[in-house]
Amino acid sequence: MSRRRRILPRRGASEWGIRIALAMVMATVGTWSVMQSLAYSERGAAPELAHQLAPGDGRITALLSEKLSGPEATPAERAKADQLARLALRQDPTAVPAAATLGIDAQLRGDTAGARRIFAYAQMLSRRDLRTRLWAIEDAVGRGDVAGALRQYDITLRTSTYGSDLLFPVLSSAIADPAIRDALVGTLAAQPVWAQAFIDYAASHAPDPRSAGGLFARLRRIGVPISGNASAVLLNALLSAGFRDEAWSYYASIRPGADRRMSRDPRFVAALDTPSPLDWVPIADGGISASIQREGRNGIFDFSAPASVGGPVLRQMQLLPAGDYVLGGHSLNIDPPGGSRPYWTLTCQDGRELGRVAFPKSAQAGGNFAGRFTVPAGCVTQYLSLVVQPSDAVGGVSGQVDRVQLAPAH
Repeated sequence: MSRRRRILPRRGASEWGIRIALAMVMATVGTWSVMQSLAYSERGAAPELAHQLAPGDGRITALLSEKLSGPEATPAERAKADQLARLALRQDPTAVPAAATLGIDAQLRGDTAGARRIFAYAQMLSRRDLRTRLWAIEDAVGRGDVAGALRQYDITLRTSTYGSDLLFPVLSSAIADPAIRDALVGTLAAQPVWAQAFIDYAASHAPDPRSAGGLFARLRRIGVPISGNASAVLLNALLSAGFRDEAWSYYASIRPGADRRMSRDPRFVAALDTPSPLDWVPIADGGISASIQREGRNGIFDFSAPASVGGPVLRQMQLLPAGDYVLGGHSLNIDPPGGSRPYWTLTCQDGRELGRVAFPKSAQAGGNFAGRFTVPAGCVTQYLSLVVQPSDAVGGVSGQVDRVQLAPAH
């Protein structure tokens, strides 16, 4: 042990003092680092605790000011929020939430000029603060500046994760105003990143589907794409609301050559992923298989139903004027046993059946079928449907249709 003591160098008092001081500094830095990390982990859920842990951090102080200046804040809480916001900006002049707090509270006090000055500073710092962007929208709306409001909408929707949740409902309601709808066409013509999401939203959520239809029609004319799903959803909304003329007008704009006096797509060329009620809609239910398939330049409707299962397998809504109509077409591979022949039926929307046209076996008459219907007055919406009757045959019923059209009788 004595030799060991001789080998170890002796340390002077000053050296030990330095080492102790360094240890204390390291402990202090470590404690501060832990406190700072803990403060940042709590800043979103508990800004009060985060501020206590890191009272000198301007960003955390700004978040606490934001919480205290919420919509339900009392005058005392707003005064405290203003005090914290000013402190935050002294601690960190780039603390945008603090500037937004001061701007909102100035606006609530009626100091619009002051609010504009403060928010101009906030916008200079960042384009991503949601409260700043929402105030800018409201300010533009209050001044009647439609173009300015839409510019702020665009910036907000480009930069905010939650902007669409807040703004799409407002914007889809606002398109009922012709001035806003006109300006929005110009904004969407640039195809911002949020355009398709808004179009899909408006198709199903616009309070007035006619406004959405007018907007979509104009967008299509200038080359802005409207998805098939959005068009189908909009047509459903228009028809459900009883706006048949508006629905047909929009449908005719997306299906060139469509004629309201007859059924559409006689050779199943469209084969749409999301058909509207005015298109051919295959119905696969209860074990029935029904689909439109490509067959060269045209298409073919294929169906099969297991034994003892029947029901509609294909449908298309009609908006035919009152009068006489003929149905004609061609089938393949239909050879039903007994009396279980598939048939076409035309029914009014209220359920009245206007007649049936049964299929002959495809081997008869070259597979052609024909029949007549009369649409009475007062039956303004009809459904042309292909119905399969239940069969006792082991293989059930199956077949194809490659052509069908309902047209005025001459």
